[in-house]
Amino acid sequence: MKQRKRILVVDDDKDILKSFKAILQEEGYDVDTAETSREAIEKTERRAYGLALLDIKLPDVDGTELLELLSERFPKMVKIMITGYPSLQNAAESLKHGAAAYVMKPVQPESLLKVVEEKLREKEEDGGGNK
Repeated sequence: MKQRKRILVVDDDKDILKSFKAILQEEGYDVDTAETSREAIEKTERRAYGLALLDIKLPDVDGTELLELLSERFPKMVKIMITGYPSLQNAAESLKHGAAAYVMKPVQPESLLKVVEEKLREKEEDGGGNK
């Protein structure tokens, strides 16, 4: 049996968290959510995640700061930035700090699943682990 991939979704919008969690769980992913970077960090210290979906605007820090921290601690974790505030600077900063992809809101379920599956497949082909 194929092991379910663990995904952490970090966003301060409860509706987005609920929506992304439902979409990903429907496809068999094991999904946790966090509303702040602090909560995200606490969860990554307790569990290993193969992928994290990170909002660029969080209440306690800029999402790129969380991205940078997760990239340092978990270099093999796939990190995807999601934003409702697209800009070339945000995209460049995200990619510079380890994001595998930069996705703009609103995100269609099919698009979300496509980028998640594609980036996880790339990680597996590169021989990456959870940490």
